[in-house]
Amino acid sequence: MQRAAKWATIAAVMLLALIAGNFVYGWTAPGPLTREISVVIKTGSSITSAAQQLEDDGVIKSADTFVNRAKIFGATSTIKAGEFVIPAGSSNSDVLDILTGGKTVQRMVTIPEGWPSIMVYERLMANDRLQGSIEIPVEGSVLPDSYAFEKNESRADVLKRMQDAMTKTIDELWPKRSTDTVAKTPEEALTLASIVEKETSLKSELGIVAGVYSNRIRKGMMLQADPTIIYPITKGKPLGRRIRQSEIADVNNYNTYAMVGLPKGPIANPSRAAIEAVLNPEETTALFFVADGKGGHVFANTLQEHNANVEKWYAIRRQRGEM
Repeated sequence: MQRAAKWATIAAVMLLALIAGNFVYGWTAPGPLTREISVVIKTGSSITSAAQQLEDDGVIKSADTFVNRAKIFGATSTIKAGEFVIPAGSSNSDVLDILTGGKTVQRMVTIPEGWPSIMVYERLMANDRLQGSIEIPVEGSVLPDSYAFEKNESRADVLKRMQDAMTKTIDELWPKRSTDTVAKTPEEALTLASIVEKETSLKSELGIVAGVYSNRIRKGMMLQADPTIIYPITKGKPLGRRIRQSEIADVNNYNTYAMVGLPKGPIANPSRAAIEAVLNPEETTALFFVADGKGGHVFANTLQEHNANVEKWYAIRRQRGEM
């Protein structure tokens, strides 16, 4: 009897060891995935709902088994929300480490400085990792930058972050404006900044270009900014050809060759740097500028100097076969 009881005890211990070993092995053994995939865990998901999603996606074999083992092996960890990359063959243990580690896939959408709102709209609508529709945002309401987003996030939410960033920037910069700025309102600052942004791609020139336009506004001169001619024609997209004389003479609410002062609103979405330049313009006596053929501009105090600079620019363009 004692011998039988001893063997029964040994058998029971071996069985328990086998069950325990299988339990541990089931946690660390390779999973069913045959290829790398990404999964999106929604905000507020419980470990149970996340496990069911993982089972549906083929990441794990059993949601119930995963949850039971996770409670033992990862009871102190919290699953994060976001998009995660799960490698092929990931074990249950690997999957839990990935979901609790918080290393989500960073997807970014970039809005370049000086982009018009029609192009912001087109970029967001073309991104197939976003969902839902949006209207073309108000011109000048988006702060150019790179923005992170989650897979299947709504376009409206991403656009709101872009617009909130612009609102925050204006709210921060407007109270710090110089007494030299010609902008009477934040809206005027955005409008002038959008023109400055479109006129130069060099950060080093933003201040002086803002200074030139500020001088012209103070003197009651037309701004004569080419991008304001183009905006009513293309909504800010590249024109793709030379501006016609009829377009220069066209009278509308944007063309600063046919009106004194600022256009009715922004012609693009200006960067923080352009807004700062308009609110704190560089001190200069220049009233004119033209391209120098090297990516920058040459500035002039008088029309005579400017005309000479224009002739030099035309000579460069003729050498390049552009005229």
